[in-house]
Amino acid sequence: MRTIAHLSDLHFDRVEPALLEPLRRKLFALEPNLVVVSGDLTQRARKSQFKQAVDYLRTLPQPQLIVPGNHDVPLYNVFKRFLTPLSNYKGVVTDDLSPDFFDDEMAVVGVNTARSLVFKGGRINEKQMREVKDKLCGLPEHVAKIIVTHHPFDVPEGSHEKDQIVGRAAEALEKLADCGADVLLSGHLHEAHVGHTAERYCIAGVSALVVQAGTATSSRTRDSTNSFNILRLTPHHIEVDTYLWTGHDFICGGTEAFEHEEGGWRRLTGSTDGHKPH
Repeated sequence: MRTIAHLSDLHFDRVEPALLEPLRRKLFALEPNLVVVSGDLTQRARKSQFKQAVDYLRTLPQPQLIVPGNHDVPLYNVFKRFLTPLSNYKGVVTDDLSPDFFDDEMAVVGVNTARSLVFKGGRINEKQMREVKDKLCGLPEHVAKIIVTHHPFDVPEGSHEKDQIVGRAAEALEKLADCGADVLLSGHLHEAHVGHTAERYCIAGVSALVVQAGTATSSRTRDSTNSFNILRLTPHHIEVDTYLWTGHDFICGGTEAFEHEEGGWRRLTGSTDGHKPH
């Protein structure tokens, strides 16, 4: 079994300082094999904010896989936004915009969906689709295949944020159908949620879970509390715990469990039917 801690939307310069030490303690107690951060490390993509984020992330369990979000692209500096949109991110965090992590039981591939031309939306392009295929296709069947983006491949039913689904999502899922991508991790909406690609996309051979993390540390919680996810994976079983901030600690607020069968992922009886913590 492998354990992934899934954090998102840290938004340094708009963090709640009281959450940082409890989050650190909880993550070390949970002993993840990998910490994934699905974008928006900063509020306004300034070097000082990236430095704060990196200084904090270095105190958390390792290894880590990090992708940028739309807030990691400058908003007001038009010159940098369009000519060198991720220069601060690459200079302080990492210059690897296609990070990956492989071991005997899981393959985790990061994709940069942040773009200069839109303020909130994101996109995955053909080159990125090919890179993901090259990394995931051909891996043994028992290896869990996980894709990390900032912008989600789906949003909760009834959400008014449908325009925030990553651009070209359906095309990407079709191209990845023969690679068996198992889990799609994302953030962006500051809302924890577990869904299924089959609920929105009718694509033969595609049966992936969409796991969305809330904001782990930001004061900009919108309608949800601060949270992060813990995923426990075996070749045919996944459990997703959502840890919620109570004002004193992060406590598991619910678990969703799934078994992989011939027809795809099936939610097990007793699982919470969709995380929407408030």
